[in-house]
Amino acid sequence: MEFRNTGGSPARSGSVTFGTHIIGALGVDWATITSSRPLPTPIAGGTARSETYTVCVDAWRVPLGMRIETQDVSAVWE
Repeated sequence: MEFRNTGGSPARSGSVTFGTHIIGALGVDWATITSSRPLPTPIAGGTARSETYTVCVDAWRVPLGMRIETQDVSAVWE
């Protein structure tokens, strides 16, 4: 994913939070598991950086016939 700093000063720290939904066979959203990772800092003002993240969910949380989808992403930087 790409993080773009549109400000004039560098972003020196921050985190990205993922909301991974556990979806049942009939499309019911059973739970949302959140996980956070650090941002790929520093990001100079007016530039962008890309990073690839792996989001994991414990196998016992996803019974047979269910699936996971990471639907929510938010970033906070300083």
